Amino acid sequence: MIRFLQQKTNFTKYLFILIIGGTCVTMVIFLVPGIFNDQTTASDTYATIRHGGVFGRFLPASETIPIVDVQQTARRMMRGQQVPDALMPMLMQQAGQVVIQQHIMLEEAHRLGVNASDDDVRRFLHSGMWGQYLFPGGKYIGDAQYAEFISQNFNITTDKFESEIKHQIVSDRLRDLITGGVSISDAEVRDSWRKEGTKIKFDYAVLSADDLRKTINPTGAELQAFYTQNAARYMNADPETRKIQYVNITDTDLPGGKPQITEADIQQYYSQNQQLYRVDPQVKVRHILISVDPNGGPGADAAAKAKAQDILNQLRKDNGKNFADLAKKYSDDPGSKDQGGELGWIKHGTTVAEFDQTAFGQQPGQISDLVRSRFGYHIIQTEEKQDAHVKSLDEVKASIIDTLTKQKDAQIEQAFVNQLATDAQKSSLAQAAAAHHLPVLTSDYVATGATLPGMSDSSKLLTAAFATKPGIVQVAGTSDNSFAVFQVADVKPAHTPTFDEYKAHVLDDFRDQQVTSLLARKTNELADRAHAEHDLAKAAKEVGATIKTSDLVGHDAQVPDIGSLSQAAPALFDLNVGQISNPLNNGATGVVAKIVDKQEPSADDMTKNFDSTRDALLNQRRDQMYSVFVSSLVSSYEKADRVLVNRKLQQQPGPLSGT
Repeated sequence: MIRFLQQKTNFTKYLFILIIGGTCVTMVIFLVPGIFNDQTTASDTYATIRHGGVFGRFLPASETIPIVDVQQTARRMMRGQQVPDALMPMLMQQAGQVVIQQHIMLEEAHRLGVNASDDDVRRFLHSGMWGQYLFPGGKYIGDAQYAEFISQNFNITTDKFESEIKHQIVSDRLRDLITGGVSISDAEVRDSWRKEGTKIKFDYAVLSADDLRKTINPTGAELQAFYTQNAARYMNADPETRKIQYVNITDTDLPGGKPQITEADIQQYYSQNQQLYRVDPQVKVRHILISVDPNGGPGADAAAKAKAQDILNQLRKDNGKNFADLAKKYSDDPGSKDQGGELGWIKHGTTVAEFDQTAFGQQPGQISDLVRSRFGYHIIQTEEKQDAHVKSLDEVKASIIDTLTKQKDAQIEQAFVNQLATDAQKSSLAQAAAAHHLPVLTSDYVATGATLPGMSDSSKLLTAAFATKPGIVQVAGTSDNSFAVFQVADVKPAHTPTFDEYKAHVLDDFRDQQVTSLLARKTNELADRAHAEHDLAKAAKEVGATIKTSDLVGHDAQVPDIGSLSQAAPALFDLNVGQISNPLNNGATGVVAKIVDKQEPSADDMTKNFDSTRDALLNQRRDQMYSVFVSSLVSSYEKADRVLVNRKLQQQPGPLSGT
């Protein structure tokens, strides 16, 4: 642990970005083709990076990246979400490239003399986003609490945490160094704001691909020729089908009636599953929040604190009897103010640390002093407290009976269907079903996506049936946790349909192929006529298009039949009133537009937004410049054959739990 954490600092400005991931990772495509070469390495080494150049004289010849670092990065990329097993190798590959890129950027930073000291880390921990947790009230929480906080939130050691903070500071400084010369002219700022703030209204003529598709009516000879030309496309176009005989079994078909659950069964289940009935400590609380205006300047915090203190004084006068009324009147928490500040029951860790500590540290009925968090000033009343305990048997008995009943039902049902399948294989499905007064259903010849009679979802049964040889009796589960006993009665293999059998499908395919070029041709014709005649409405009528009118919209608007203007039709904002656009074609519709109104932002608006627009443009240009720098650096490593990856580990998902 670094003892210098206990020192104070006046460092108040910081830029915090996710410790793992880094700024450059969000700007550069994860997968750079060909960057990594295969190499046999140790089983716990994901990759090896070879050092080079002047910097290489001060380091070992190579640096290894352990697989555990990649796994930790993958966990953070998942953000607590479940990732399908099939995607895990891709996630691990991306996480590996993130870590490798970080190492490359750190080497480049050191080569350029960009470093970070322990003092930099200390100042960050004091003043960064974790300062309120590590130094509440300016006092260090202590080594043990610090280690626990890092472990719970990041699942890494404190040394690793501090190392990653230092790396992030270096990464930020490298970006500042590389992009420090970037500038934006006043003219660029004004031009950008004018474009972003401009709004337009326009008439537009729409041609629909669906409508045009209906007009494509080829002759029989044309369809026959299309079928012949696309013979490979229709090879085995009629899929394999199967006729299936099955008995669909529900819980009402089971012999013996409802299973009996004894008191001994209940007691045994309760004793063996105590962990299911543990209740964590929790408190019922309400609060009043007074937020701090982020744009209020240096006095904003003091003003918020004074307001909160005045409310607290009012509460003290009548022992909190007017808490709900004051919360409704003054609280800045929209989620609770209308309920008089009520938050209900909360568990440890569900609120920010300062709130959590106060709420659990008070006795029922107690009202706190002012509590400062990143949200502002809280006044907290603890209404009720509940210690950790295990629910009594009487409290959970009904749920245990329900669980045991379902378990025994499932066991009885499984045994019954297995016996039915065994009997059916010995004699026949019909005889076995008749012995239990169960009907046997027979499907038509069906494909894998069909729905079988008597079943709301037959997907599991069909999957099993298409993997089973004819005549063999099998058991399949159903979507509602029931079972079916079935056998395949007959199979029709996939085959190539004749033209007459498949004529309707051939017509659909012919239309699909022709409609794209027809839409493009008709949209171009619409645009040409509108420009030549200077009349969009007339041109639309001549080609059969529909005229519509937009609202007064900006770049970020979504317009029916066009979509996002910023993506599909940004050029419309460059037109003047009365001008007609070039053809716009998104595959589903073809559009030609005419500007009928255009409103540019006022000089006052431009003045008010000048600085924020400049900052946005400057950051965007810096991002672009840094992205080029990173891409170039990564490419140089590729050409120099300086990164060697353990391909076996790259293709394995690996355990993503633990440190």
